[in-house]
Amino acid sequence: MKILKIILILVLFSNLTQLKADEFELQTKITKNLRCLICQGQSVYDSDSEFANSLKIVVNKKIDEGLSEDQIYNFLSGKYGEWILYDPKLNKNTYLLWFLPLLIFLFGGAIILKKTNKNY
Repeated sequence: MKILKIILILVLFSNLTQLKADEFELQTKITKNLRCLICQGQSVYDSDSEFANSLKIVVNKKIDEGLSEDQIYNFLSGKYGEWILYDPKLNKNTYLLWFLPLLIFLFGGAIILKKTNKNY
């Protein structure tokens, strides 16, 4: 009977540590995708500013509350705007952000094609 108790405790302990590891990975993933509003060009994960540290705490609390990754992004986007996300979702406000590189590529390709056809 004592062995069963020890095995049960070990199984429960290993499950709890796995849950904590999963939560830490999720927190890391989310904070790497958040832009620090104080440090230009740094993610919240990389920054040590007070703002970044407070956002890390907020993300950790939201994970503990059981919110999903998308729910946390929606919460933070509602509070700070879409600019806080390094990888914003496709919506009417971000069409230009997503399609401008493609348009520039196509426009540049058309110019190059036109220039090379003139030479022949």
